[in-house]
Formats: sequence, C-alpha cells, structure tokens
Amino acid sequence: MAFKEDRMLPTLAICAMLHPALQDQRPEIQTAALTVEAAAPGKPIDPRLYGIFFEEINNAGDGGIYAELLRNRSFEDGDTPNHWKAGDGSAIRIVGRQPATRFNRRALEVRFGGRGSVANEGYWGVAVRSGCAYDLSVQARSLRGRVAVTGRIVSEKGAELAAASLGELTDQWTDLSASLRPKATDGKARLVLEFRTAGEGLVQVDHASLFPKKTFRNRKNGLRPDLAQMLADLKPAFVRFPGGCWVEGDTMATAYRWKTTIGPLFERRTQPNLWGYQSTNGLGFHEYLQMAEDIGAEPLFVINVGMAHRDHVPMDQMDEFVQDALDAIEYANGSADSKWGALRAANGHPKPFGLRLIEIGNENGGPLYAERYRLFVEAIRARHPEVQVIANVWGGYPREPQADFIDEHYYSNPEFFFDAATKYDSYDRKGPKVYVGEYAVTQGCGQGNLIAAVAEAAFMTGMERNSDVVAMASYAPLFANVNHKGWNPDLICFDGLRAYGTPSYYVQKLFAHNRGDRSLPVRVQQPPAKPIAIRGGVGVGTWHTQAEYRALKVTVGGRTVLDDPTGATLQREGSTWSLNGALRQTGNGEGTRAVAGRRDWGDLEFSLQARKVSGDEGFLILFGVTGQNDYLWLNLGGWGNSRHAVEHATSGARRVVADRRGSIETGRWYDIRVETRGPRYRCYLDGELILEGELRDTPKVFASATKDLKTGELILKLVNGALEPVRLNVDLKGLREGPLSGSVETLTSAKPTDENSLEEPRKVAPHKTPFRANGPKFERRLPAHSVTVIRIRP
Repeated sequence: MAFKEDRMLPTLAICAMLHPALQDQRPEIQTAALTVEAAAPGKPIDPRLYGIFFEEINNAGDGGIYAELLRNRSFEDGDTPNHWKAGDGSAIRIVGRQPATRFNRRALEVRFGGRGSVANEGYWGVAVRSGCAYDLSVQARSLRGRVAVTGRIVSEKGAELAAASLGELTDQWTDLSASLRPKATDGKARLVLEFRTAGEGLVQVDHASLFPKKTFRNRKNGLRPDLAQMLADLKPAFVRFPGGCWVEGDTMATAYRWKTTIGPLFERRTQPNLWGYQSTNGLGFHEYLQMAEDIGAEPLFVINVGMAHRDHVPMDQMDEFVQDALDAIEYANGSADSKWGALRAANGHPKPFGLRLIEIGNENGGPLYAERYRLFVEAIRARHPEVQVIANVWGGYPREPQADFIDEHYYSNPEFFFDAATKYDSYDRKGPKVYVGEYAVTQGCGQGNLIAAVAEAAFMTGMERNSDVVAMASYAPLFANVNHKGWNPDLICFDGLRAYGTPSYYVQKLFAHNRGDRSLPVRVQQPPAKPIAIRGGVGVGTWHTQAEYRALKVTVGGRTVLDDPTGATLQREGSTWSLNGALRQTGNGEGTRAVAGRRDWGDLEFSLQARKVSGDEGFLILFGVTGQNDYLWLNLGGWGNSRHAVEHATSGARRVVADRRGSIETGRWYDIRVETRGPRYRCYLDGELILEGELRDTPKVFASATKDLKTGELILKLVNGALEPVRLNVDLKGLREGPLSGSVETLTSAKPTDENSLEEPRKVAPHKTPFRANGPKFERRLPAHSVTVIRIRP
C-alpha cells in the first residue's frame, strides 16, 4: 500500500440532485449482445488468480484479526502508560525493566496504599462474549512484600462480568495466569488488575495478555474466528503479506524485519506503524504462514529490499538484507534439521509451509531498486530455484534478471476501472506474467459502495479474459477496524464483536468461487452510446492551488441569470475562501469549490476571470453541477500544471472526456468561457477554443466466460455498470441445442451508492436463483449497477 495522491471528491453543501441521465422519465431499456465461443479450447487460467493481500493497516492485525484483547500489553508503546489507567488511588508510570531484553525494555510501575489497580481499555474497548473463556496472563513482581493479584473483566457501566485470583507476587518476576468467563457480552469492557497488600505496595507489571480461548482452528496465539472465517470463505488461492508500506517503513529503522517477529511474544519487537499506531508483531512471520495454511491458501511473502520511504541501505551493506530473504525461505521451507527450519519446528510446525512466491520490495522503483533487486533475485535463484520472484512496477520495472511476475497497483475511481476492463487486451504476451497485487476503487466509493464493486468486477472480467497475461490478483486493503480507518475503502470492516463485508467483498467471493479453469473467447456488443444533455449549476475551485475569481456571469438562453463581479453569491465549501474585490481561495485542499445556480440551467454561457496566486496547478471551472458528486469541470493546468481537461463526475467518479497539453501562469488574469448546447460543450481560454466535445455515456456492459474442467460447467460473469437495466442477448456458440439449467447469483441494490454496515451487514449481498433457458441463445435482463454470475450445467 502506498500513500497515493488520490483525488478524493470533497463534501459540498449543496442539495442532493438526480444524475443527469435520470432527470426526466426513464429511458427505454437498451439492448446489448454477448457471444461466447463455448466450444473453443480457451486459455488456461492460473489457479492462483484470486488471492488476498494482508497488510498491517487500519488495525487489521493488532486490534483486528490477531485475537489479543489488551493494547500496549508489554508497555513498549512509549514512555507513558498508553491505554492503561490507574485506579483506587494508584500512581502509575513507565520504568526500565530489569533485566531487560533487546525488545522488552519497559515495565509498568504501580504504587498504591494497601489496595491498587490498573485497567486496560483494549482496542476501543475489551470486547468479550457471554460464557466464553478468556486466558489472562501477566508477568509481575513486587518490590515491597507479598502482593495478591486479582484479574477482573468490568463492563462499560462498571459491573463486574468475571473475576479470578492470579496468586501472589514476590520480588522475582512471576508468570501469573487465570481463566475468566464473563457472564454478559460487552464490546466496550475493560480488564482490571487489582493488587492487595499490607501497607504500601510497589509492583512492576509486564506483558499482560487477555486472549480468547477459542481462536480460528484453535491455534495458540491465534486469530479471531469470525474474521479468519471471512477470509476462508473467500477461498483465496494465496495470501500476500505483510504489506504494503508496512514492509518499507517510513525509514529503514521502522521497516519490517521478519526475524524480529518470531519467538516468545514478550521478546518480539513492538514498532511504530506508519498508519498511526504501534504494532506488537504478535501476528508475526510464523503466524502469517500459519494463517495462510489454515485458510487453504499459498503464502506470498514481501521482503524489504533495503529501501524505505525516506532512506535506503547502501549497496555495501546489503548482504544482511539478502540473507534475510534466504533465511525466510529456509524458515518456511527448510527441513527440521536446518538452522531456520529447526526454529520453525520448535515454534510448533515441523512440516515445511511451502513458500513458493516472494516479492522483492513494495512499490519501489528506479535505479536504486534495480540494483538491489538483482542481488535478491540472483541469490534466491541460486539457492532456491523452486521459488518464483515478483518484481515491483513503479515507474517501470527491472528487466534483468527477468522476474517471474511483475506487480501492478491501481487505485482510482469507478470510471477508471470500467475503462481498464480492456487494459490487458493489448498487453505484451512475451514479458513476465502480471500480478495485480493491489487494486480498488478509492474515489466515488463512499465507505465501500455498490458502484465501486461493480467497477472492480468489470476490471476483473478483463483479467479473466486475458488469463494468458494476468496470473494473480488481490484487492487491497483487506481489513479495517471501523474505529481507525487509515485507508478507505476496505474489503472487511469490523469492531470488537461484529464484522461485515463491503460489496467488493462479495464480488471477490463470487469471482473466486466461480473462477473456472479455461478462459473462453467472448464478444460484447454494447448498447449505442447516448448523448447526455448538460444541465446544472456552475462554480469555481482549486487543487493544491491558491487563486482568485471575479466577473462571473452566466446567461441561459440569452437571459442573464448570474452577474457577480466579486463572486460573493457563490456558496463556498470550507473556510479558506475570502472576499476582497474578488473571490479568493487561500487553502491547499483538493477540489475545494464554490458553486451557484440551478440544476435546470442548460444551453448556457459561463464567463469569468481567474488569476493564479500560487500553488501546483491552475483553475477548476465547474458547469453542469447537479449534485455534490455529479458535475463537469474544466481543469486548467491540472496534473502538476501540465494539462487542460474536461472531466465528468458521476456519483463521485471522474473520467477525462477531453484533454490537451497546457499550463497556467502565476500572477496574470485569464479570461475563461464555457458554452453548452444540449450535450455539447465548448471551452475558451483568453478567447481561444481549447477543448470541445459531446457528452455521451460510456460502455457499461462487460463479460467473461470460463469453463470448469472438473464439472464441465460453463461460467458467465456479466457486469452492468449503467444506471439502467440492460437487455442482454446471449449466444453460446458451439453449445448443444436443448434446454439449459444451472444457477444464477446476482449482486445489486436499489442505488449505486448503497453500502453495507455493522447495522446492515447484508444490505448489498448476492442472491441465488435457478437458471433455465430453452437453448444456447437466450435473453437475460441485467439489473442496473449489477454483477451476475451464471453457472450452466453440461
């Protein structure tokens, strides 16, 4: 995962209005056609096509699938007792542990008079379920006589849910433990450690843990069962781990080093996570391998290549990092009598895990990457020829030595992914196979909505159709705790007790469960592209730029409807706009806007003057504004002040409909004019026509066809990204005449912006019905914004 310059659309305080295509009466249903060469041999599909990507982001591991309930359990988060609170008049502070180890250098000191306590708030609460068993353990010692210790689970309202004696402390570090079984469910409980002694007490505490007895596959130090089961239900072919930017680190000092994540928990490294929290590495290299095995997936390990976001390892110091890669493979695959294989066996897994895929770095590129990449590949292939190597694509990729796979990442809006459905049709068939290691709709997606999932499904049909190029793919990110979303959207969202899959989760599940073994040739005949009348309000805005606007005038049908010399009448977003003879935007936001007008303004002329004061780009001139996420804008000096373009936004997703090279100078006033007539637009800069065109809808019907060699079933995946239903005429050429039967699963909802939530986890979810047709030629109605999977029995 990278920090992307995603152009997320802002929230604009204007009334929600209908999409232009829906302002009038519903149009007559359109017709498309699909031809499938059902008798063709087709192209083989890699059985690893659909996997998952796990990154420690959004509290995906700590506070997520890793089942530990206490936060800052070893007190290594910092020099203050984060997430711990004193009770009963106690005083607490962080002190140096004696004796200390490399990664366990701190302990919690508790001073109290006779009776004291400390409480841990967990991850936005200690989430417990009624009647379930929880293992409480703690290391502690008393510096002033014997101290009795009790562990309690206390509800959010203060009621005791469970309690148990842990025993007595002496002046030696002691491991205490007990089992707690709460009598009620509470997602925001807390764990209290209570101390009692005669007189003044002074206690040091380290590595306190509250772990559910029941974990996925009943593993010690295991996974939260519901979240792990959601992964298993996807039937992923592989798990890419542990990142992502988590692998790189902001600096090499915070980069992921797998050897610091194995062994006893209290000796593992707690390290800052660049997504805004501390990671315990309780979910370490061994646990990742175990997780992959337990959900029936192949591991794909990403190793740091000696490069972080802000620094890198000199070439003459790279031996250690190359050796890390070789040792990781030996840990996963080596015999139990090898150095690292023996450690794996001692950690509870004598049998090799079978690591066959390793990625060299994450989102690294350029000459620094190429020379380090070569070191890794040559060493790995010399020692482990059975392991396949994946190279990063980041401004190109290293050609020598050639990788087995190259990893491409895509984050954008729905329109990008609809367009990218044909991306691989023209790819070079002679180069390395493609692994689409990270992709997701990240703009116009809400918190993970239906249209985002539909657009991703369209893209996935393109990957299936080009199975001779694309070998593997994984959506990103996988998990998000709803209390800490550092990246949006995500496949699975959760709190301490509940979880739900976004619509994208169900798309991934549908495609993985219905992959097929051979990809068959298909042809889609789209419905005719319809012109879209441009109607709506106007506005101005900026992107990482400070600018002034004046002399705004709008005429509709020759009648002046807006004449504003200073821009005072525009409704402004945010607090960075000011008036001083002109409307001035002084912030550095993305897409900061001010708007005016009505949604029925059509056939208009919008003129104004604009001056760039400072910043990276130029001006945003809005027209056809019908809602906060539906508009057109003339982007002057966009993309780092290199291009002029007209962009069309639908439900928050923008696409470029016309563009050319161009830039905007700082400090001079420009005359700008936009004219619309029906679906046509003309854009002028200083009297020169720079862009013109006609607004039309884009192809929105996508399909792939595969064959399951084991069952003989034909599998059709059909995507309708349009806002209206489509009548699809299907011709399965080469298939026998006679009735057909099978099953249909359809993912759709009332609105393209519909989402799932903790309260409505299946608002957008597939429903399954029988499939029947009279023969290989049949008609199928595809609902608006939908994904349909048909399995036809032989």
